[in-house]
Amino acid sequence: MIDVDHSQHRKREDTERADKMALGQRFQEYRASKTTLFWSWVAVAVLTVVVGFNWGGWVTGGTAKEMAQDARRDLAATFCVQRFLAAPDAGAQHASLMETGSWQRDDFVEKGGWAKLPKMDQPVSGVADLCAEKLADVEVSTSAAQSTTGESSDTTVQ
Repeated sequence: MIDVDHSQHRKREDTERADKMALGQRFQEYRASKTTLFWSWVAVAVLTVVVGFNWGGWVTGGTAKEMAQDARRDLAATFCVQRFLAAPDAGAQHASLMETGSWQRDDFVEKGGWAKLPKMDQPVSGVADLCAEKLADVEVSTSAAQSTTGESSDTTVQ
């Protein structure tokens, strides 16, 4: 019975002493257990991963590959549009493209050779489709042709 009273008395003294100490002093005297430290580290690691992937711009390897493929496709499609518009008969070709059904425009672009990049045997996957979409949004007058100096005329993007 004396041990119980002594432990209760000691707890009461510790509580009274803690109440009298400033917050900074209590913080300096606090000693976390190994279990508390371990679970704190786990929580920080999980929080870091969640914040990094949601707001930090982190991506997985698969997503990075998809982003690189999309960028490659967009670059090749832009190059395709420029090659198409640089052709001397761009106005006539554009009129033919617009007369073609939307489901056949990618074939038209592939057959014309605009979707294929120089020094490549095959065009990049999906380039002809994207190029045809971009060309459908471009207005080309029938007199639009490249001069020998490389300056374009009458080509506007909507």
